[in-house]
Amino acid sequence: MIPRTMSTQHPDNVFIPFFAHESSLGGEDEVLEAFYAFSVLGVQEQMWDFEGKEVDEFVVKKLLEKYGGFFKKKKLGKDFRITPRVPNPSVEKAEAKLLLETLESIPRSADYAKIFYNEEVAPIFEVILPMTTSSEEIERVYELYKKYIIGKQYKRVYDVKIYEWIGKFYPEEISVIPLFETKEAILNAHEILEEYLTGKQFEYQRVFLARSDPAMNYGLISAVIYDKYALFKLQELEEEIGITIYPIIGVGGVPFRGHFTPNNAKEVLEEYPSVQTFTIQSSFKYDHQPKEVIKAIERVNESKRKPAKPIDEEIFAILEKYEEKYSKELKALAPVIREVAKYVPSRRRRKLHIGLFGYSREINGMALPRAIKFTASLYSLGVPPELLGLSALSESELDKISEHYKGLYRDLNFAMMFFNPRAAEKFKFLKHIADFQKEFGVEPVEEHEAITSRILSGEFDEGLIVEAAGLRGFLG
Repeated sequence: MIPRTMSTQHPDNVFIPFFAHESSLGGEDEVLEAFYAFSVLGVQEQMWDFEGKEVDEFVVKKLLEKYGGFFKKKKLGKDFRITPRVPNPSVEKAEAKLLLETLESIPRSADYAKIFYNEEVAPIFEVILPMTTSSEEIERVYELYKKYIIGKQYKRVYDVKIYEWIGKFYPEEISVIPLFETKEAILNAHEILEEYLTGKQFEYQRVFLARSDPAMNYGLISAVIYDKYALFKLQELEEEIGITIYPIIGVGGVPFRGHFTPNNAKEVLEEYPSVQTFTIQSSFKYDHQPKEVIKAIERVNESKRKPAKPIDEEIFAILEKYEEKYSKELKALAPVIREVAKYVPSRRRRKLHIGLFGYSREINGMALPRAIKFTASLYSLGVPPELLGLSALSESELDKISEHYKGLYRDLNFAMMFFNPRAAEKFKFLKHIADFQKEFGVEPVEEHEAITSRILSGEFDEGLIVEAAGLRGFLG
């Protein structure tokens, strides 16, 4: 069973889950969250995020100890999966050795499972490698585990071999799931994966496409089109090499980050028909009624993949001028985004991020926050990021894009409900968005407009940001 749904620890929720001891989840709360996702919501997989977060390395042991009755009936590693996201040493130098520690914990977790189930069960047998840009990076992680984590058991220590002393190591190999986040990596995902898979006899290969950082880096429209292009090329690769490829897509609640909510799940399934696994982020889990969440997750779990459709590469020329305009408008807004972001509450305990554009991101020397706080800041100012860069496109070009991006007008219409016309007075270059709003006949949400007007006037306050987020149904 390849999961259709993957619970993640992305901190995009407004409301605090009922089981949380404080507003920023971490430690024991996240272990309980994993159990809640499995046992109540029906999610089939939990990402365990070692990349930039303080997470519990003993999650498998604690789940089996605390909730043994449940996991006796539903096996970790078979009925449910826990999949770590590990640091990428090529980018995150300060966290590079955490990769070793995470890989070392996989056989230890298998030992706990063997004692619990009285049989060899690997509760963890895949890892997600973020910011992947080459086949070599994937190969290194695969070889590191196989040759040095597993291989060392045959080394001799004094008078015995390691496995004779502390037991055999299991599983003997792991799968590495590359996470592609940059434009170049996404568009070349099929070539990178082909290089990695050449000569291997895997039953299947999973691949992860980002949605949030590409939107932040290149704009909403480009992020959607690039992912759709990659999905079709991966489908072609699958047919060519005979190894089944199961894509994962990282979708959040706000349209800018995927528009994956309980109410919009059906539309997202139709937007990305060839995707196997959809991320269930924090806002999906905690900013909606539990019955709606459970029903939506059940719908996704029971749905079936369909073929991807080709992308007309002529559309890339349209995207070039769109990205140029998006980048220009973003640079103008960067100082105020950075100021507002200071007041956006944190929902997870995170380490300091370094590296890629979406982590320690700079535009003209000015750093911007990560995607969720970035999105929350712009919405708090009444300037939804979905609307940036649109002035570069004609009506006919938008129609052309909508042939590939089916939910384009629905997503833009949603964003326009939260655009504050006063933002166009403060930032003159946003006048075209106010014109779009009138042209589309969209009335802004009054309460949201009132709150964002106060923030626009310089009243930066966490309470106001949370109040506005509550009206929208997501933080960022």
